Amino acid sequence: MVITVTGAAGMLGSRLVERLTADGHDVRGVDLRREPGVTLVGDIRDPRVMDEAADGAAAVLHCAAALPSYAAAEIRSIIVEGTANVLRAARRARVERVLHVSSTAVYGLPRQVPTPEEHPREPVDTYSAAKATAEEIAERYRAEGLPTAILRPKTFLGPGRMGLFAMLFEWAEEGRNFPVLGSGDVRIQMFAVDDLVEAVVTVLAAPEEVANDTYNLAAERFRTLREDFQSVLDAAGHGKRVVGVPARPALFALELLERSRLSPVYGRLLHKLRHDSYVSIDKAIQRLGFTPKFSNEDAILRTYEWWRASRAAAGGAAGPMGSRATGAAPGGGRTSREPWRQGALSLAKIFF
Repeated sequence: MVITVTGAAGMLGSRLVERLTADGHDVRGVDLRREPGVTLVGDIRDPRVMDEAADGAAAVLHCAAALPSYAAAEIRSIIVEGTANVLRAARRARVERVLHVSSTAVYGLPRQVPTPEEHPREPVDTYSAAKATAEEIAERYRAEGLPTAILRPKTFLGPGRMGLFAMLFEWAEEGRNFPVLGSGDVRIQMFAVDDLVEAVVTVLAAPEEVANDTYNLAAERFRTLREDFQSVLDAAGHGKRVVGVPARPALFALELLERSRLSPVYGRLLHKLRHDSYVSIDKAIQRLGFTPKFSNEDAILRTYEWWRASRAAAGGAAGPMGSRATGAAPGGGRTSREPWRQGALSLAKIFF
């Protein structure tokens, strides 16, 4: 098939381009950045770009998105306007199937765990609101006859992932303890990018009545945040531990730093890390026949091993791709493949 992948230079998009090409498909990668796998350089919000990208394609995989660290107007523009333009182009081109990569962020901060797909969308910030609106647009196109799968993955990681995880990896490598809010005994579900790629391929091959639906995707096996982070410190080999810090004063300080743009840790993440956060994947298992292969620990340790190898290859620099974040939005890199600048949090190292 001819398959179009938006966000083809990103962590997920680039992996999908590699996998689909290896499977024998003719892949068109769309991205603003001219990198391997990108055959069409352009903005998903540009109708001409997406018309060209969708023309003759059997499927469009919409992976392009903004990060929570982007400016609010940019988040809404990329996620909402971008998704609407991608779907318009797909319908004009009579594409047989669209796959929209959404996020479990649409649930906001649900108290029902595991959270099922039927749970109301209750966004709590600009990013989750934009993701929820993009889903509404996708559902409207689905209702109007465009076969559209909506995938809601938990935070996915694997080789190539940086973002906030780079902070954990750097502190572990330097032989420091690592802080968590409160006791850290909350169950936070993640997802291996290799499993996400496999899920996308599964949806592409599924019958239309199965694919034309909405699915949570996440690790089937996961432990507490303390245990998963401790596995990284253990792998670093310095004998360091995950250390709980009093939640209330830490939250006050982190929220103040966020408002001052001195910390990359955004509000929804702060509050999510204080409560169990996991979704039901029963629907994906039973209806799609998809079962994740990797646990939280598998995914985070594979990412850490990649980070260490990349760091060593760079001669012990602060982290792979560290220089690419210089033009980033305040508090973070432009993509999840770049490390978030720690800002004032780096000063906390002296206490750990």
